[in-house]
Amino acid sequence: MDKIKITYYSKENCSLCDKGLAVLVEINKEIPLEITEVDIYKDDTLLEKYQIMIPVVSVDGEDIDYGILSKEKIRKRLLSQIG
Repeated sequence: MDKIKITYYSKENCSLCDKGLAVLVEINKEIPLEITEVDIYKDDTLLEKYQIMIPVVSVDGEDIDYGILSKEKIRKRLLSQIG
């Protein structure tokens, strides 16, 4: 199975972001993921877009979950992509 490419928008020193990454690591045990972590504070456009939403999980340019991440919601969305 090919890895699903995930973009994970976060920032440094963010406990919610750390918890969200832990959710993705758990999902990665079942569904192969390639996680690219992006610090929104390094891009003004991303900062403006995601400032109050982080962490944000994005697949193929679609934001599939944000804030307090739901393992089940993300898992279901990824499984639907696999088919």
